[in-house]
Amino acid sequence: MTRTTDSRRSRLLAAAVVLPLIAGLAACSSASAEGEGDSDQQAAAEKAGLEVNTTPNQDRIHTTKDDAAIALLPAAYKDTDTLKVAVSAYVAPLAFLADDEKTPIGNETDIAQLVGDALGKKVEWQVTAWADWPLALSSGKVDAIVSNVTVTEERKETIDFSSYRNDELGWLVTTSNKNVPAAITKPADIAGLTVAVGSGTNQEKILLEWDKENVAAGLKKVNIEYFENDGDTILALQSGRIDTSFGPNATAAYKAVVSPDEFKVIGTLNGGWPATAQIAVGTKKGNDLAPAITAAINHAIKDGSYAKVLERWGLTAEGIPTSETNPAGLPKES
Repeated sequence: MTRTTDSRRSRLLAAAVVLPLIAGLAACSSASAEGEGDSDQQAAAEKAGLEVNTTPNQDRIHTTKDDAAIALLPAAYKDTDTLKVAVSAYVAPLAFLADDEKTPIGNETDIAQLVGDALGKKVEWQVTAWADWPLALSSGKVDAIVSNVTVTEERKETIDFSSYRNDELGWLVTTSNKNVPAAITKPADIAGLTVAVGSGTNQEKILLEWDKENVAAGLKKVNIEYFENDGDTILALQSGRIDTSFGPNATAAYKAVVSPDEFKVIGTLNGGWPATAQIAVGTKKGNDLAPAITAAINHAIKDGSYAKVLERWGLTAEGIPTSETNPAGLPKES
């Protein structure tokens, strides 16, 4: 069946905007439907200045082998040729499916490629549903998870982490909405607005805290709207039903870059507010693979290939100067 321009447009919107609105607390999660590649998406991204290739034949950015990182590999990984990496292909630009609807592409797969290159390993991607990656990792089905996973103290009990990006949240609005301020930087800026947020997410927690502060100051309450999928959120933004969507900035920023006449991000803050949170590669706790992966990422940071990957997907603002093994994570809920 031939797709209409409108249907292709809908796929672009679904692929390029906020992460799933049913994510877990203090973390990013999977979408209700997997993202899909599309020629319109590629054309729009290129028009916006992003060199995005949505075909399965990826011209990936590479780095060189790093002997120091390879020397840190535990014995079990010294003689293996392949690094098996789980990725949840749900939304651009993080990880989504290419035009063949089966090959995972995006920032997360490119980061995994850099790790594999530095460690002298061939990367084997395994598309894994968000709910299934913890079991895949703990069972040994995969060696690592690279899927926009936030470091938390609870996760660190079973997972070792190697950070590769700051966890940033963004306020996405339409360019035509005159009801929103020029920028959202503090609680008072959202007083009286209608905001879309995911139930049970860290951004919901932040939103509720900001609203509580506003009410205490005698300001208008926030009208909170909950949605189950990205498509509904976009339709709500376009129709004016909501003023802004509050979610992971990686996808919001990408959407604003790809469709600058329609969307923009008017504020960001760290996903661990008021603390700081990072996104990291996850490996099984205690298998000693994390130090080698951290060294591999730092090798890519040093030679500039890491910066090129972030630039390719419009995520430069979320880059980090140094990867850390098991950085401080978001605290456990009391």
